Amino acid sequence: MDQLALFFAIMLAAIVMVPVADRVGLPSPVLMTVVGGVLALIPQVPNIEINPDLILPLVLPPLLYASVQRTSWRQFAANRRAIFLLAVALVFLTTAAVAVVANAVVSGITVASAVTLGALVAPPDPVAATAVAGSLGLPRRMISILEGEGLFNDVTAIVLYHVAVAAALSGHFSLPHAILEFVLSAVVAVAVGLALGWGANKLMGVVGDATLQIGLSLLVPFASYAIAEGLRGSGVLAVLTAALFLTEYAFEADDVSARLAGNTFWEIVDTLVTGIAFGLIGLEIHHVFSAAAGNWGPLLRDAGLVVAVVVGIRLLYLLPAAAIAKRLHKLRDMDEDIPLTWRETVTMWWAGMRGVASVALALAIPLTTDHGDPFPARAQLLFIAFSVVLVTLVLQGLTLPWLVRRLGVGADVEEEHDQERALALRAMKAARRRLKEIESSESLDEELAEMLYHRAVDLGARISPDVIDEERRESHARRAKRIKSLRRIQDDMLSAARHEVLSARSEPGSDPEIVDRVLRHLDLRSMRGA
Repeated sequence: MDQLALFFAIMLAAIVMVPVADRVGLPSPVLMTVVGGVLALIPQVPNIEINPDLILPLVLPPLLYASVQRTSWRQFAANRRAIFLLAVALVFLTTAAVAVVANAVVSGITVASAVTLGALVAPPDPVAATAVAGSLGLPRRMISILEGEGLFNDVTAIVLYHVAVAAALSGHFSLPHAILEFVLSAVVAVAVGLALGWGANKLMGVVGDATLQIGLSLLVPFASYAIAEGLRGSGVLAVLTAALFLTEYAFEADDVSARLAGNTFWEIVDTLVTGIAFGLIGLEIHHVFSAAAGNWGPLLRDAGLVVAVVVGIRLLYLLPAAAIAKRLHKLRDMDEDIPLTWRETVTMWWAGMRGVASVALALAIPLTTDHGDPFPARAQLLFIAFSVVLVTLVLQGLTLPWLVRRLGVGADVEEEHDQERALALRAMKAARRRLKEIESSESLDEELAEMLYHRAVDLGARISPDVIDEERRESHARRAKRIKSLRRIQDDMLSAARHEVLSARSEPGSDPEIVDRVLRHLDLRSMRGA
């Protein structure tokens, strides 16, 4: 098997593992890591060879952009304090704690390389956290915090990593210079993200076509990352900023086809890139561990201590931080998503898995310093980093569903139902309000007006039947039954029409382009009917 065949095998596994993960109740990133590890055990499977400098710019931008599609700027603004505590304060604290322990126990390590290790294992993986949160039915407030932490902690950790690596390479470190670099990195990233988001939004209005708009959206995260990094800014923060801007402004309310096609496209990208990234993690873990043969004792001891620090410091930090946040929340009555119980806090602790960013940063550690000497304790850093990823991703990922069930943590179904009902009522009222405006400006037939009124009511009732009273609910149910029969028959008719048009492809003199054009009309008619 060559590397190209291995790459396609991982892509196939990424698709297959999604339904498998749903059936067994486990996150698909965890299963893909296991698949990668199993593939690495097969003698015929080659060692994967990827330039470490390409992992971050090729993998993180599309994954982060896809993750942002599921959230909004309001969530980040409302949860800014919780995100700051987790994505900034906790990352700094974890980096410092790991650096202290590593500097004390790892042979041949320097302070700068110890901080490098702390920075690369500090950030929980945003992709794994989002996949876990989405598959376990956790409360929405917890998902918001995990998503916010996962998206923003990479910014902090990667900047810390670059500062530490620069100090290890040169042998010099300046705290004022590091703080200035941190601030400038954030400012440049936000400026680049806003500029590209604004420009892409304007271009989408110019190109118009849904296919071109989606193609443009694919370029935005890569361009944001590359330009920000080239200007010594944070590529991750630039991607987040551009993605948040486009999420708010990219598509008009009536641009249905572009929105549906865009959502489908980014779901595909998310599935494939996530599967590939975690499959590669499994392959690389086997390779790194194989290189450690003959020195297992000291390495396992050092890795075990660092894993304990990474996992333990998160719990020791979250318990008091959540309690303080809850108290402040009550005193100030702020609109903020926070864990409300100790059970939710424990679940958030165990959901702090490491993944793509940690692996990419570990592999990107330079081989030598500026003086030509080997990077201090590079082999040990790689082994410890991959141990942290393996333990947190596989062990925590496999046991998190059990922990959630045992603690009884679940989404507030009643609250979600109330929100859905309120939105359905607003949609129904907006449709009826617009109908009255049309009636006042146009002379509508009484029968037509009555039919349109019922359709406005049906619009809300289909989303949430509770928006109408019992009598109208029964009437709606009867109409819905008739409409269901009508659509079933209409679907059969359209299916027959599509089969007939497709059969024309094989007829002599038939123009495939005209066939596709007619078929598209039929497909759009089916989509509108649905």
